[in-house]
Amino acid sequence: MRFTCEKSILQEGISTAQKAVTGKSTMPVLNGILIKTFNNEIILTGSDIDLSIETRVKAEILEEGSIVIDAKIFGEIIRKLPNDVIHINTIDNNSIEILCQKSRFTLIHMNADDFPELPNINENMIFSIPQKILKNMIKSTIFATAQDDTRPILTGVLFEINNKNLNLVALDGYRLALRSEILETDNTINAVIPGKTLNEVSKILEEEDENVNITFTPNHILFSLGETKIISRLLEGDFIKYNSIIPSEYNLKAIAKRADLLNCIERASLMAKEGNTNLVKLSIEDENMVITSNSQLGMVREELNIILQGEPLQIAFNSKYLIDVLKIMDEDEIVMEFSSSVSPCLLKNKEVNNCTYLVLPVRLLNH
Repeated sequence: MRFTCEKSILQEGISTAQKAVTGKSTMPVLNGILIKTFNNEIILTGSDIDLSIETRVKAEILEEGSIVIDAKIFGEIIRKLPNDVIHINTIDNNSIEILCQKSRFTLIHMNADDFPELPNINENMIFSIPQKILKNMIKSTIFATAQDDTRPILTGVLFEINNKNLNLVALDGYRLALRSEILETDNTINAVIPGKTLNEVSKILEEEDENVNITFTPNHILFSLGETKIISRLLEGDFIKYNSIIPSEYNLKAIAKRADLLNCIERASLMAKEGNTNLVKLSIEDENMVITSNSQLGMVREELNIILQGEPLQIAFNSKYLIDVLKIMDEDEIVMEFSSSVSPCLLKNKEVNNCTYLVLPVRLLNH
């Protein structure tokens, strides 16, 4: 194998493929990147079996071939070489030579035949969505996925399409995040994508209107964008029927300025480190929300003007869960709906109804 390639182009390709390499695999070959040269491009593939990323970059191919190189050391070498054309060629059965200006590295490589085949996905296009919309939808929900494996299905995000609506839903038992967009497709899909996959997908998606194409099989999802393909296995099992958790009625509705509310809760949470519950109390009445927190360190009281409909209420939350939601919402004014001091609080945008967040309260002993 022999090829030459601009450093910046090769570096970007490695960085993309590397996102699928965890470095924790028991198979040494999965700690590497598969490099195939073909026609006038290099195909770089990283995989940890569950998630595989393949990307293509333009290069001058002098001799075709395929090898696997340790992702970490190869990435470091290319990153630190001068900004110039890099020459790479195999020099014997198990090593390659990397040349750039006056630098010369030789590196042991592994056998490409040992690298697992990617799942074969028939790309009869299912649907497309602008990259920046999908990126925003992932960001708006992924923080609510479960971080431990006690219920593996909750470590993923539900990807649901019906009635020309795409919903992404995540929940971890304490909060729920739902983000919706209208999609021009007649397909109906219900699949759970690992949170880890969506995390990497969102890093690769650009803030632009260009589409990402998405294809499903019973066990896998394929994202195609530009020269890159991301293939992930889906999580097995049924997602929680989230619609039954979202309350349809409320006794109290408050409209608040999002940034002001976020600032108040962030300041109140400075005192809320007691017992790791990050407890803040909300007292809502007469166009006012009073936010308090006290611990051995001292106490804090914040006051916020709101527009209120309904009965007064006292309720407490883990401040972290409210902060996560308020940081991700993007409208100036938000709506909070409450039923009682022990029922979930619903947060929505005031203007555009494209997201719903649910946060469970913390029960107070005197209630």
